[in-house]
Amino acid sequence: MAAVRRYDILDTPPDGAFDRVAAIAARLFDVPVASVTIVDADRIWFKAAHGLDGVREIGRDPGLCASAILTDDALVIPDTLTDPVACSNPLVTGPMGVRFYAAAPIVTADGHRLGTVNILDTKPRSITEADTATLTDLAMIVLDELELRLSALHRLREEQERRREQEEARERAEQDKAALASFASTLQRTLLPPALPAVPGLELACHYQTASPRQVGGDFYDVFPLGGGRWAFFLGDVCGKGAEAAAITSLTRYTLREAAHHHDDPAEVLAALNSALLLDPSVGSRYCTCVFGTLDPALGGGFTTVVATGGHPPIFHLTRGGDGMLRAAAVRPPGGMLVGAFEEARFASHTLHLAPGHGLLLYTDGLTEARRSDGSMLGEDGVAAFLISRTTSAATELVEDAVALISDLPGGVDDDVALLALSVPRTPGEQPAATATAHTAAAPMPCPDAARPAGSADPL
Repeated sequence: MAAVRRYDILDTPPDGAFDRVAAIAARLFDVPVASVTIVDADRIWFKAAHGLDGVREIGRDPGLCASAILTDDALVIPDTLTDPVACSNPLVTGPMGVRFYAAAPIVTADGHRLGTVNILDTKPRSITEADTATLTDLAMIVLDELELRLSALHRLREEQERRREQEEARERAEQDKAALASFASTLQRTLLPPALPAVPGLELACHYQTASPRQVGGDFYDVFPLGGGRWAFFLGDVCGKGAEAAAITSLTRYTLREAAHHHDDPAEVLAALNSALLLDPSVGSRYCTCVFGTLDPALGGGFTTVVATGGHPPIFHLTRGGDGMLRAAAVRPPGGMLVGAFEEARFASHTLHLAPGHGLLLYTDGLTEARRSDGSMLGEDGVAAFLISRTTSAATELVEDAVALISDLPGGVDDDVALLALSVPRTPGEQPAATATAHTAAAPMPCPDAARPAGSADPL
């Protein structure tokens, strides 16, 4: 019975291969009925039945198939009425009136008998040893078909199992990808200020775009008060991505905030960050680039701005010439070295007046490394050309236009992009013309609103 179950043949639909064996047996032996049967625990099930239309199974009564399955060789009953066991079988005593029966057992390679190939007639007859051998060969053909079918079933089930495993693996990968993107997005938000502050007399706007939703970037920025009406701002980029870069980004942000309250000179603030990164063993060989600046309200409006850079691309100071056209001057204090790379690193400061109508744009190298249609990088010259083509230095519009510039580049961006813009309205109380910019990513991230000068009305 275990062997019968192994072949998984019981109660399967008709199969042309087995039907042909029954039909060939009927023709070879010139009998009205031939069948291929499988013997179950309590029934004889017909896999193929030539001349027995509509018959699918009979009881496992002694006399015919039930007797043949117990023998190793073919069973031949020339006259069922003279056989003490077969004479009482329903096929003999019933309407069919079977008088002749012969069967060869279907025997597996390991010696298990599964069923029989049978021939039946309604009149007594005899067959030769050659006929018996032919019947045995037909039983062996049936076994071959069963083995082929079993092999195909195994391959099918293996393929189904493989597909199931692949589907489960794909679903797990999708879940892991979604979880990783969610984790990366959440972690990224902790590395950025939840909102830009409202600085009296100043408009602020920001933008953050990750190159991949599953990678935590190392770009960072912040604007915070120093007390006494003074403010500080910074923007930078930690070498690398992932959890280690995120840890260094967090260390960098909090170190800059703390150092800014102990050093008035932005260059000294970067020096303090340099020492902190070199002393922390978890930082390893990683470093960062950074721009740090302070804002002091100036008499007559605007701010006295002192900026220091450490290995970072230049910031752009937007002014308006006598002809009314915008000018974009690259601010690159000489001597600014990478932060966290060398013990004796030197940093330089530069002072400028952020007057009414002026603006500053800070950015990470994801902007300058964005690709044009010909594959070339946008570069600092491309950023400068973009800036002077504009008509306003307002921070919100500046960032929105920069985002549009990135989106329109056919080559896209290969690295994270962080933008921070500061601008002073041209006249006291002037309101920004636009609303907030947004943090964006492959998976959307919430963004702080652009900050307007304190006391100005919301244009909405």
